[in-house]
Amino acid sequence: MRYPPYRVITEGFIRQATAAGAEIHLVDGSAGLVDRVTSLLGDAGAGSASNEFAVCAAASVEGIGPLAGLLAAVPGVRFDVTRETASHAAVGITSADWGVAQTGTLVCDSTAATQRLASTLPLIHIALLPSGRIVPDMAAALSHLDPQKARFIAAITGPSRTADIERVLTIGVHGPKRLVILIVQDGNAGDPRP
Repeated sequence: MRYPPYRVITEGFIRQATAAGAEIHLVDGSAGLVDRVTSLLGDAGAGSASNEFAVCAAASVEGIGPLAGLLAAVPGVRFDVTRETASHAAVGITSADWGVAQTGTLVCDSTAATQRLASTLPLIHIALLPSGRIVPDMAAALSHLDPQKARFIAAITGPSRTADIERVLTIGVHGPKRLVILIVQDGNAGDPRP
């Protein structure tokens, strides 16, 4: 299958994810990632100078290569993701396996409990998405996942929302109030799309 040019797919993803309520930031490699995460944690009141902290699903972010190790140097980031730490964290950091341009959806292998906890319990979810992993549609994203290994797949489109109570839309009732997607542009990340 031939995909549209990278720029077109990325612009489509940004447009749709923003329309769904997500915040998008393009970051250049490791320096950009560390700077942006540090800034976002500071905005959320998390860091070395406060009691607030972020939890990071380490197994999740290993997929983005050497950038993952740099998060350990960011003040306020903890890697001991448990139900208790995630429920008390201001921010959860995970990576996304794929981004779907058609809907602005993140597709994540959430088989590991730490991935689920870090992406659903804190009020803010920061998702790291390698730039080469944005594909046109859901079929393309799912074709890259091995059902023998990915036993729990999450599709995340914008922050948590519900209209259960008197049909009034409420944000953040069943999950994060804020979804921040960092599209990591890195020459080392490669473009795994065929």
